[in-house]
Amino acid sequence: MNIAPNSYSTTRKRLMAAVASLAVVGAVGAGALATGTAPVLADAVRVEAPQMPSFADVVEHVSPAVVSVKVKAKIQPTADDGSDDQDGFDNLPDNPQLRQFFKQFRGFGDQGGQQFGQRRFNHRNPGNGEPRPIAQGSGFFISEDGYLVTNNHVVSEGSNYSVVTNDGTELDAKLVGTDPRTDLAVLKVDGGGKKFTYVDFADDAKVRIGDWVVAVGNPFGLGGTVTAGIVSARGRDIGAGPYDDFIQIDASVNRGNSGGPTFNLNGQVIGINTAIFSPSGGSVGIAFDIPASTAKQVVGDLMKNGSVQRGWLGVEIQPVTSDIAESLGLKSDKGALVSSAQDAGPGKKAGIAAGDVITQVDGKEIDSPKELARTIGAYSPGKSVDVTVWRDGKSETVKVDLGTLPASDKQASNDDGKQQAPAAKADTLADLGLTVTKAEKGKGLVVTDVDPDSDAADRGIQPGDVITSINSNDVNTTDDVSKAMADAAKAGRKAVLMQITRDDSNRFVALPVGKG
Repeated sequence: MNIAPNSYSTTRKRLMAAVASLAVVGAVGAGALATGTAPVLADAVRVEAPQMPSFADVVEHVSPAVVSVKVKAKIQPTADDGSDDQDGFDNLPDNPQLRQFFKQFRGFGDQGGQQFGQRRFNHRNPGNGEPRPIAQGSGFFISEDGYLVTNNHVVSEGSNYSVVTNDGTELDAKLVGTDPRTDLAVLKVDGGGKKFTYVDFADDAKVRIGDWVVAVGNPFGLGGTVTAGIVSARGRDIGAGPYDDFIQIDASVNRGNSGGPTFNLNGQVIGINTAIFSPSGGSVGIAFDIPASTAKQVVGDLMKNGSVQRGWLGVEIQPVTSDIAESLGLKSDKGALVSSAQDAGPGKKAGIAAGDVITQVDGKEIDSPKELARTIGAYSPGKSVDVTVWRDGKSETVKVDLGTLPASDKQASNDDGKQQAPAAKADTLADLGLTVTKAEKGKGLVVTDVDPDSDAADRGIQPGDVITSINSNDVNTTDDVSKAMADAAKAGRKAVLMQITRDDSNRFVALPVGKG
């Protein structure tokens, strides 16, 4: 490459200047190292990303209202005379070392998995008449004068109660009332004039699936523990009782959280922790809360009366399936089918009978048996309500003066376990896959055999069941059954509704017309 003299000279001068500059930089760098001055470095990595919401403000405000609940009960005294047969180990083999081992370690327990490493009873005299810890859970204040809410299953076996606030203060409490049907209980603390920080119930109708929630409680006896998650589902039925309507959350809930509150981001209680689904025994992210709307009503009654008085219709009910709806001429499978009306119940007095489908109460649509139970239970005893039923292909409305729901231990069946003895002669209902015989006293037909490949078998009909009616018509002979089937076919029905009695309880089964 040819370079002009002037250009070469210029280029050479530039190169010399660059070398000089590097020398100066090197000198400065060496000087910096020599004097200990830090070199200039690049900035640390920092990402400007959207920040997740913090629960710190909510927790700071609500924590003083959340307490640990301790439950005690008196333990049956045990003699302290040193004899083995009074220690409860009289059935052990006659081995001194074995007996000494059990005597040494008797009385130690995990307190239901909640109070690890604590002695449950005294070594020599575990039952000296003093109350002993038997359970531990959570609760929260709902008034400044010391009323607090927890679970019924936390306090149900106790005789003495105390609460521990978030600052470690332990206070005695008394039991105001319980409601086993919703698993709620109310305690009262006497703070000697102290005003407690308390929280309020939210309008859980506004709670949406996906909303953030914060659970505060006493898992495993650890005290004030906070977990967070979202609302996973609503209206869960876990088979706990007739009022199941739980809010499902995925915040961690464990043993000891029972009775503790779940908050929204406004610091209001949307639900009360009452149950978890856990194959392992610990949290797997599926917990169930009693909705605030249920709790608010029940707690109000407990604070006022010490118990909950619910309206009572006095009927046994079952779901309306699509087959049952078809057999009755209903357009949808909503409502509650009355399987029987109790003799002393207000429903029967008002004219409600087996085979009726309850579709409305005071104009409110009833979609399921559980909704009917919750709706009636929300009324006070003595309240007069309009009950709309579907009967004989049309709607009718009857006025019912509700009674008082009996205690759960007074609703047991009087069944003596004996079934009616069938007569000797049996007849076959080939179209239904049933063999029947006349029942004792001629009321109904006793099923003696069921074709395992029939629709009757698929729907759970068993030998020993008594068929009492079809489509609200009494049946006492096979001719009655045939006539009811023919009438249903003429009316364009694809199924008939058969009333079955088993163990003194009634239920209805829909069977297809003309199919075996």
